[in-house]
Amino acid sequence: MSENAANSSQPVAASNPTAATASATASVTPPVAARHPEPRTFHGDTFMDDYAWMRHKDSPEVKEFVAAENAYCDARTAHLKSLRTTLFEEFRSHVQETDMTVPTRMDGYWYFTRTQEGKQYAVQCRLPIHGADDWDAPVIDAQSAPGSLEGEQIVFDMNAEAEGYDFFRLGGLDLSRDGRFMLYGIDTTGAEKYDYRIRDLWQTDATQRDLPDLIPGIAGACLTPDAQWVFYTELDDAMRPYLVKRHKVGTDISNDVEVFRETDERFWCGVGMSFDERRIVIGTGSKTSTEVLTLSVDNPTGEFEVFIPRQQNVEYDASFAYFEQAGEPDENGVREDIPLAIVYHNANNPNFEIDVIDMRKHKPPYTLGEGVRVVEGSPYGCERGDEVEAGASVKPISTPWYAPGNPEILQGARGLGIEGISLHRWYVALSYRESGVPHLAVCTKADAAEDFLAGRPWRFREVVPPTLENDECDDMTATPAMAEISEKLDVTTQRLYSVGAGGNPNYQAPRIRYSFGSYTRPGELHELDVATGRDVLLKRANVLGGFDAHDYAEARAWVSVRDGERVPVSLVWRKGMLKPNSPMFIIGYGAYEISSDPTFSVSRLSLLDRGVLYAVPHVRGGGEMGRAWYEQGRLLNKKHTFEDFVDVTAALEDTGLADASRTVANGGSAGGLLMGAIANMAPERYAGIEADVPFVDALTSILDPSLPLTVTEWDEWGDPLHDAEVYRYMKSYSPYENAPGPEDAVADGTAGKKSARSELVKKYPHMFITTSMNDSRVMVAEPLKWVARLQAAGVDAIMKIEVVAGHGGKSGRYKQWEEVCFENAWCLDAMGITK
Repeated sequence: MSENAANSSQPVAASNPTAATASATASVTPPVAARHPEPRTFHGDTFMDDYAWMRHKDSPEVKEFVAAENAYCDARTAHLKSLRTTLFEEFRSHVQETDMTVPTRMDGYWYFTRTQEGKQYAVQCRLPIHGADDWDAPVIDAQSAPGSLEGEQIVFDMNAEAEGYDFFRLGGLDLSRDGRFMLYGIDTTGAEKYDYRIRDLWQTDATQRDLPDLIPGIAGACLTPDAQWVFYTELDDAMRPYLVKRHKVGTDISNDVEVFRETDERFWCGVGMSFDERRIVIGTGSKTSTEVLTLSVDNPTGEFEVFIPRQQNVEYDASFAYFEQAGEPDENGVREDIPLAIVYHNANNPNFEIDVIDMRKHKPPYTLGEGVRVVEGSPYGCERGDEVEAGASVKPISTPWYAPGNPEILQGARGLGIEGISLHRWYVALSYRESGVPHLAVCTKADAAEDFLAGRPWRFREVVPPTLENDECDDMTATPAMAEISEKLDVTTQRLYSVGAGGNPNYQAPRIRYSFGSYTRPGELHELDVATGRDVLLKRANVLGGFDAHDYAEARAWVSVRDGERVPVSLVWRKGMLKPNSPMFIIGYGAYEISSDPTFSVSRLSLLDRGVLYAVPHVRGGGEMGRAWYEQGRLLNKKHTFEDFVDVTAALEDTGLADASRTVANGGSAGGLLMGAIANMAPERYAGIEADVPFVDALTSILDPSLPLTVTEWDEWGDPLHDAEVYRYMKSYSPYENAPGPEDAVADGTAGKKSARSELVKKYPHMFITTSMNDSRVMVAEPLKWVARLQAAGVDAIMKIEVVAGHGGKSGRYKQWEEVCFENAWCLDAMGITK
């Protein structure tokens, strides 16, 4: 440690250790971070930050502290080595390590991904199609080696490309229409800056395959179908994608031309091809406002034109398609195609609507609300709900919503949020949320055209996953005690599915592919003929090791929280093992309107098989119940996110379902902020808390506009730099400022004499924090400062820091499996489960 750190007083011993961790705690002590108080003064308020010096991550002092924390973490978790090994073996026993995806057709090839046992990364491969009408995916032996089939070509072998790098991530692949040229980007540090190159896939000499073109350190790029041009997005010093350039393939990048610059620092921009590949599209937006610009691919050196001018606090997106042969007949009786713009926006309805514009009527720009409305979401509970229906803003979010123009299947939907629509040559797919879970509906393109021209609701029908036979479970009513718990929590035992369209990159494909899965039912990929209703299973995730979905159950509970709102909660367990006072793993996020939807997880099985109840409170700030759910958990409503999580935890414990002394909470990034907040608000509710890449020094970061993400984040959290009310509100919940610190501990290891937070130290749960040095979203200084403060107060906190990784942690699947097993071992240990 540095000299100042070495001369600092030792922190107190760990507080409130469980029996499983007491011996490990007693034998080692945490590092002692030097304290260099630095004032942070805004709006007449001064906060003394003892650890602000940690923002200099490349300094010798920070590197020394990081090394010491990693050594401390290793020592504190050494007793878990056997458990980690067991968990890893269990994980691996369930995985089909040599496997492949179902081939997907793009232009003249079938593309698929292979994984091989022992290999960290996937291999991208392809086979040529047999003809224009070849829409049946080839059946391939997944156990065969990459490139071994007749005509099979390895497009990109990540294992070979990653050699020599500790970290490797593929930023994307973009192919020319003829399949010859491939644009690809790689990140070898985790900083999310990608180096893009162009590869000639028809070149047999491997040393000559990459063209001289190199576009370094950018956010993203796209290749025009003729492979003559690359459009790409550059980053500014705050890691904001702000500038779009045009590159002529085969020329020096110094000659590249700027085609768009976003000057509003709240906005990020990106560029790509439209779905029909007839337009180059620039999208730019903040958290609350967006704009789209387009350019014909036939005129790549032309000027982009605004599709619909941006409006403050209005979000929209646009895609393009046709109603083929649906227009007026010409002199030969041939009906013209109707060019369409499909606009998804919230100008008139806060929960979004979808309008379809007949582009024959006039050229851009268009206006929001123009065209025929296909569907609209529920305004109930939304801040602007009264603009749709008087009194809507104060109605419960779950109030049934009826809209005359909506498809019949959506009448009476609760918490209806519209998420998107895609028009293909032969079918239309609608994505929406209802009652907290994602849904998918389809109709034929012919029916859609008829309904559009007739001005009537479109004839969508919902895609419903096939049921699992003999899927009964009475655990929630097996005993009088469980029945009482179930009644109090309003529990319905049922599979909770996520359903969505996927793997449909080709506009001409005659059938739609869709996938579904639940917490305990592995994902399935199906292909549906929308016209005939014929549904074919293409692939079911193969979970080995004797797994049977019938051995597991899931349920939806509803908890009334402190302000009266009803929060949906997903519960998952192994059948026959659920009982009162169960150990519980409870996980949350609650930000950016991101929904925590049901997904299958192999690593979760090891928890369930040990009798752990897995719980997901779908807290406000996410998007599970539509836009209102998000609005009620952001800005000056942010505390609802934390309160929802605490109140759900309390309900599960107070009804007797879960045991507080064996409850562990987990969240990452913005969910890490949630973890920091609940640790301060209700530490007695948790035996342990795992916070991954946690956004815990939120106020300091949001006050600094030079940092990545800060200015655009003002729409999510508020602007504390210029608004004193926002400053005070954020300071009241920001985990770092409100956590106990060195001033809350005394030298003899007891707490309770120095400040009001001293009592908090006694109640604090065990803390496990993960972070990465190259994280460009949550600066590594945030968790470093937080853990230093907690340890100085005497809180039992350990931290694992990846030296070469970014916000998503390590790359390579085996490394990632090891990481999740490391984390799960700590969580189980905190619950008192050691085998």
